[in-house]
Amino acid sequence: MRWGVVVFPGSNCDRDCLFVMQKVLGQEAIAIWHEEQDLPPVDAVVLPGGFSYGDYLRSGAIAAFSPIMGAVGRAARSGLLVLGICNGFQILCEAGLLPGALLTNADGLFHCHPAHLRVENNCCLFTRSFASGEVVQMPIAHGQGRYYADASTLDRLERSGSILFRYCDVHGERTREANPNGSVANIAGICNEEGNVAGLMPHPERACEPLLASTDGLRLFRSLASTPLEAEPGATYARSAAG
Repeated sequence: MRWGVVVFPGSNCDRDCLFVMQKVLGQEAIAIWHEEQDLPPVDAVVLPGGFSYGDYLRSGAIAAFSPIMGAVGRAARSGLLVLGICNGFQILCEAGLLPGALLTNADGLFHCHPAHLRVENNCCLFTRSFASGEVVQMPIAHGQGRYYADASTLDRLERSGSILFRYCDVHGERTREANPNGSVANIAGICNEEGNVAGLMPHPERACEPLLASTDGLRLFRSLASTPLEAEPGATYARSAAG
C-alpha cells in the first residue's frame, strides 16, 4: 500500500505519520506539499495534525482552500481513502468532506492527555481491526476539538453507522466527565456514508508503539494497510492517476 501524507505550513504530526507507515508498518509513504495541485499515485491520503496556516480564522479554515485539497476532494469523491487526524479532521469538515464542525473546547482549555474511546462501528475500513463496543486509548491534543452537528445531521450519522468513536470512561460508559471537550454525543471520530473518508480528534499515530503506552492507534492504520488493493476504491484512482 502507498500512503500520501499532506504537509501544510504548520503541520507538526506529518513526520510522526510517515514514521508509522514507513518504519512501523514497513510500507511506502510519501509527503505531499500543500501547494501541489494534483495527487501522486497513492492508495490513501492522511491529513495530519498540527496548526495548518497557524489556525488563522479558525482551525482548518484556510487549509480547506489550499491547492492540494481540491485534488483530495476530487479523489475522495472517486473513492480514495482519506484519513484526517485532529487538524486533519478539522480540515475535512471545513472542506465539506465530512459533516459537522469542530468548535473551541467547552472549557476553553487546550487538552493534551490520553483519552478512552469506545468503538461504535467496526464495519468500516478504518475500524475493522477493532471489536464493536471495545474500549481503546489514544492521546488527544487540541483546543478546538468539540464536535458539533445539528440534530438532523446527528440522526443521519447515527442511522448510517458513521460514528466510529465516542469518548468514554475506562468501562465504556459515555459520561460527561469522560468527554474532554464537550463534543455533542461524546463523538470523537466519524466517517462519511460511503465509508472512504474518516476523521478523528485523537492521535492514532501517537499510539503505535509500546514505548508510547498504547498500540491501539496502530490497529487503525493496520485496518487500512490490510485492505486488498483490488478491493479498495482508492486503488482505482491510484492506478488511473499513474496513467
